[in-house]
Amino acid sequence: MKAKEPRPPKLADVARLAGVSPGTVSIYVNGRVGEHTRISSETQERIAEAIRTLGYVPNPVARSLAKGRNDLIGVFTYEPIFPTEHGNFFYPFLAGIEEEAGEQDFNVLLFTSATQPNGKRRVYRNSMNSLQLAGGAILMGLEPDRAELSRLYHEGYPFVFIGRREIPDGPIAYVSADVTTATNDTVTYLMDLGHRRFAYFRFTADTEPARDRETGYRQGHRELDADFGPPAIHYSTTLDEITSELIAAYLSAGVTAFVAETDGHARHILASASALSRYAPDHFSLAVLGDPLEPAPEIDWTMFTIPRRAIGREAVRLLHAMLVQSVPTDARQITVPCGFHVGQTTGPLNATGNQEVTI
Repeated sequence: MKAKEPRPPKLADVARLAGVSPGTVSIYVNGRVGEHTRISSETQERIAEAIRTLGYVPNPVARSLAKGRNDLIGVFTYEPIFPTEHGNFFYPFLAGIEEEAGEQDFNVLLFTSATQPNGKRRVYRNSMNSLQLAGGAILMGLEPDRAELSRLYHEGYPFVFIGRREIPDGPIAYVSADVTTATNDTVTYLMDLGHRRFAYFRFTADTEPARDRETGYRQGHRELDADFGPPAIHYSTTLDEITSELIAAYLSAGVTAFVAETDGHARHILASASALSRYAPDHFSLAVLGDPLEPAPEIDWTMFTIPRRAIGREAVRLLHAMLVQSVPTDARQITVPCGFHVGQTTGPLNATGNQEVTI
């Protein structure tokens, strides 16, 4: 017969060994000594020694309830986050969350609900909000369930989304990179290099980040409209649509600067242009609207950088303010400035970029 595993020590065990009441131990472990009840230093030493001897670990939920405040904040992602190596998309956000949570005296609880048959994760399971164990939560995900966000909003559950997200019911709290301004600045930088004809490559997906980037591209291009017509935007469902024939058509039309929504678009532009013996920055310039999703040490992109670590920290600060202060709804949307990196894929306008290209 298999021997029974020893149960973990409980608060009552600590009280018994220290020779005090369970209530006294509760006051000690919850940090309430001196608030309403005094415990002598000798008694505190006995309790501490009993905790060390037994290996007792306080229940964080019980501690939160005893203090009248839930010091647990949740982190939920709509896509899997493991492994969390440094190259992982979520890693810098999580690092920032952990750093700021420590400074705000929060414990972080990671919710990893089982993936549904459709490949998505859900906050609600059996009609219950699985985040309720935490006092509030930070949500992340490229494709969140809008119905769940609406439900959380109507229930009044405190949450902050990383990235700008909208629901028809009302404004939800979020912290986002200011990609609109960063995209505008990218176009302005290319204009300062002498470029006047642009082509922007993006996916057809109508998401808030995609709309914000296009808005920034149009804003940056606005002062050229009178002389060069409306901005060229190429929408594609897949990256394979970026062919040598397509790039040749744009180059022959006088385009000297390409703007890519992702590094995937940028890689296909470079490959398709290379088949035409056209290269960046000798024949055209190429800028990426954000950090590469795949490591590319061999390519020094000109790009703006997403301050993911800072966004993670800012999300915790905003959630803290929502939990302990009265924060107006219109103050719950925060944008964080992006950085900018001048790489080797852009350069001054070169006359060779205006030559007709044949394939």
